[in-house]
Order: sequence, then C-alpha cells, then structure tokens
Amino acid sequence: MTRDLLKKRSIAVLLLSVLAVPSLAYAQTAPQPAPDRSTAPEPDYLDDRSSPESVIRSLYNAVDRKEYARAFSYFRDEPDRPDFATFAKGYANTAKVELRTGKGTSEGAAGSVYYTLPVAVRSVDTSGDRKTYIGCYELRLVQPAAQVEPPFHPLGIVKGRLAETAESFDGAMGTCPEGGL
Repeated sequence: MTRDLLKKRSIAVLLLSVLAVPSLAYAQTAPQPAPDRSTAPEPDYLDDRSSPESVIRSLYNAVDRKEYARAFSYFRDEPDRPDFATFAKGYANTAKVELRTGKGTSEGAAGSVYYTLPVAVRSVDTSGDRKTYIGCYELRLVQPAAQVEPPFHPLGIVKGRLAETAESFDGAMGTCPEGGL
C-alpha cells in the first residue's frame, strides 16, 4: 500500500472512532432538582403480590393513585374486612401517602403461611395536614400447591391495625404482637 492510502485509511479510522464515542458534554447531565410533589405525576403503577412487603407497597401505591378498588383487592375476604364503600370513604380526603416497612415474620399453619409486617405510614390530606400512623398488617398465603381449583388466591391482607402517633415519620415504626393481630 502506498503511504497516501495508509494515511487516508488511518484518518478514516480515527474519524469513525471519534464519531462513535459520545461526547462527554452529552454524557454529563446537570443535577436535577427534586420534583415538586404538588405537581409531580402520579406514582408508577405497582401490583406485586410476591411478598408481604410488596403487597403492602402495592396497597399504598393504589391509595396514592386513588385506585381504591385495586387497594381493596389486596385484602382477603375475611370477617374483619370493611365493605368497599366504607373502605374508599376512609381515603376520601387523602392526597398522598408514604410507607416504610419493618422486619416481618412468618409462621406456617395447616396449609397456609401467615405473615406479620410492621409499618409506618405518613398521610397528607387534601388540606396539607400530615399525620403519621404506626401499626401492623397480617397477611396469609394458602400454599399455592394446595390451590387446585380456581380462583387462585394470592398472598393477601387478613387484617391491619394502625394508630396515629406523634413520632416523626422518619423515626416511627409499628410493632406486631407475637402470634398475630
């Protein structure tokens, strides 16, 4: 090969490699300010029934998105469950909720696994008032292999107990009584 041809190929390879690498100016982005929650879009949809924590996160995701029928669906059809109208009315003035979960426990009994999960919940109402609640949820999963006919019953909430607390949300955490609620 001639020296001119080699030089042209080297320039072409160099040019292609420079064009293939994104500019560092484009790769670096300026820090973005935290979103203003009053105008922020609703949270992403979450429906995960694979663990006690995910069920409770999904419950409060539904409440935060004002999807009360979906929120109600996380509760098993148990004697303590309120009717849907009462349940939905309880959230009528809720503008936003935040959740923290503690360390849960599990215990097997007669083909089911029962879970307890301590929680802290911060609620902001439509007038901007904030309240913190602490408590516990009890959940149940009938062993999936024992469910041989439809409908399948996923992990669901049996009952929950929350009480308002004066503690800050960041420092608050519920407790669950030994043996369940």
